[in-house]
Order: sequence, then C-alpha cells, then structure tokens
Amino acid sequence: MTATSPSPAGSTVSFDSASAPGGTLVRSSRGLALRGLRSIVRLPSAFLPAMMMPIVQAIAFSGTFFAITKIPGFPTDRSINWYLPLACCMGSGFSGVGMGFSTVRDLESGFFDRLRMAPSPPLSLILGPLLACWLRVMIVISTVLVVGFSFGARLTDGALGLVALYVAGLGVSTIAAGWGLGLAYVFGDMRAAALMQLTLFNALFLTNAQTPLFIMTGWLHEIARVNPFTNVLRLSRQGFLGEVTWGDTWGGLAAIVGLSAVTLWFARRGLDRLGD
Repeated sequence: MTATSPSPAGSTVSFDSASAPGGTLVRSSRGLALRGLRSIVRLPSAFLPAMMMPIVQAIAFSGTFFAITKIPGFPTDRSINWYLPLACCMGSGFSGVGMGFSTVRDLESGFFDRLRMAPSPPLSLILGPLLACWLRVMIVISTVLVVGFSFGARLTDGALGLVALYVAGLGVSTIAAGWGLGLAYVFGDMRAAALMQLTLFNALFLTNAQTPLFIMTGWLHEIARVNPFTNVLRLSRQGFLGEVTWGDTWGGLAAIVGLSAVTLWFARRGLDRLGD
C-alpha cells in the first residue's frame, strides 16, 4: 500500500520509498554494482590482475615449497592444499581494493561528483561497489579453485570446506573494499593505490601465510599469532586440511565482522568528509 498526500499542484506525492526520486538504496546500489561489473569487459586490465595473480601465486608457492609437507606435524601432504586458500584470499583482497582503484579514477575524472549529486542515498556509493566486489570475488575464487584442483588440490570436508573458503574470501574482500574506498576518499588520487596494495600484502603475509605457527619463531611468530588475518586464513584452510570445526571457524568470523565494521566505517567517514 502506498500513502499519498495532496501536492500544491493538485497531484499526489508518494511516500513509498520505492518510487522516491532516485530510487531506493537497493536500486541505486544495484545500478552502481552493475556498472562495476560492466567495467570487467570495458577495462579488463583492472580485473585480470586480481584473477591471474592468485593463480600464479598458488602454483608458484606450492611448487617452490613442496617439501614443506615433509616437516613433522605439517597438516597436509599436498602443498597446494596449504597455499590455494591463501591465494584465494589474496585474490579476494585485490578484488576489494580494485573498487578503491575504480573510485580513484572516478574522482580524478570528475565523474564521482556527478554520482554525489544524484538523488540517491549516499550509502549506495559504498554498498554498490561492495556488491560488485562480492560478485567479482565469486568469479575469482571459482576460477582459482578450478586451476587448483587441476594441480592436485583436494577438499577434505566436501561442501563445508568450500563454504568456509568462500566465506573467508568474501570477508577479506569486504575488509579490503572498505579500506580501499576509505583511502580513495581521503587521498582523492592515485597516491592511495600504493598504500592499498602495501597494507593488504602486509596484513596477509604477516600471518601463517607461508608456514604454520608452530614452525615460526621470533618476531614474525609474535605478529602472526595476534594478527586477526591468521584466523581468517585458518577459516579458509580448514576444509583442505581436515574437518570444518567451530573452533577453527569462530575466530575467522569474528575477525571478518570486526575488521569489516572498522573499514566500512572508515569508508563512510571518508565519503562524508569528501570535499570538506
């Protein structure tokens, strides 16, 4: 039901948000998400690195460090089972910061000013790219998995293992997208690009990315032990190393929720202060 009230011209004004000027948050976000997906075809150079980098990473790491499985207590006899989830999370993260790159291009070209002046909720400028990011991540992870399985990767807990991996990948992409958008709004130009990539690499590699915690020593072990992304990687890997358990899941979920809240708040704050 749609409530109406008389207008000065004798027509009616709808209070239904779906028919409000500029549409609802959902419709505006959907439009921006579709625009982000179309950029895959229009500007493949901005998407292909996020696709190819994790594939190369998974193959290179699992081949170079294949002997790591000989270490007593290593949780799998297939090196690619250890490195494939890392590659999926890395590709997911780059899909996220890719939204920041796209926003920087819009800011530099002046197109973002037109988006801000459109009669749509400001939150759609964050939610739209985030939706596009999630869809792109599904493509990236699925492609990396196909290649990984062809190189010998095997699930140890079936569908639950896949669910855990996709949840981890979507979580990393959400964190990275919020961070990338926030930096884009703060800097407004490509100075933000290097910082987006550098912080993502540091966040993921200062974990148990290369080896389990029990093998690590010194300062790297101490950082990896408290790095929340260590829990996210544990969440992503459990379906390739054994059974999916709540003990290996809840820490990753908590890290995703907490870090996503912080980075998306950072993005929204940067958007609100844009142009001040």
